[in-house]
Amino acid sequence: MAMVAEKLEYYTYGDYLKFDDDIRCELINGVIYNMASPSTTHQRIAGEIWALLREFLKGRRCEAFIAPLDVRLNADKNDDTVVQPDLMVLCDKNKLDPKDRGIIGAPDMVVEVLSPSSGYVDRVLKMKKYQEAGVKEYWIVDPDRSTVDVNILENNKYYVRSYGNSDLVPVQTLPGLDINLGEVFLLDDFHGE
Repeated sequence: MAMVAEKLEYYTYGDYLKFDDDIRCELINGVIYNMASPSTTHQRIAGEIWALLREFLKGRRCEAFIAPLDVRLNADKNDDTVVQPDLMVLCDKNKLDPKDRGIIGAPDMVVEVLSPSSGYVDRVLKMKKYQEAGVKEYWIVDPDRSTVDVNILENNKYYVRSYGNSDLVPVQTLPGLDINLGEVFLLDDFHGE
């Protein structure tokens, strides 16, 4: 999704709650990043991965969520970061906001689908925040290259493994689930036509 820094002023979650609900944005280190509507390709890819996660998680303790859903990564500190990952898996229900406003803390897994203008935010800013917060598995899906970079957290640092459009990707945080990228990236044609 396209993101543009709005101002250089410093904002917190309290300020974020005052923003118009019609405006989609994220707050990273106190800076607002506007989010444009996702493309059709973006939605197809995110939807396919979410459907695979959701199906696998039926009857299990973890749950898959899809954007928009607020995730407050450092609510116990400055509370100056609120992101809306494209997809996330949460296994600790205690991290659900008691006011029904999203997740407080790190999801177990996050998936971001790149847009032409979101590369820096997803690959640099968010990656650093996810690593610091303790997100165990962070996928960066690149629709243009039909690749996925899977970042696995080990000793508080991400280690990346890259996969191509026909690979079977094991989901480390959900043992037993492998995602076939051939199915994920084969979304150019309308189903049933």
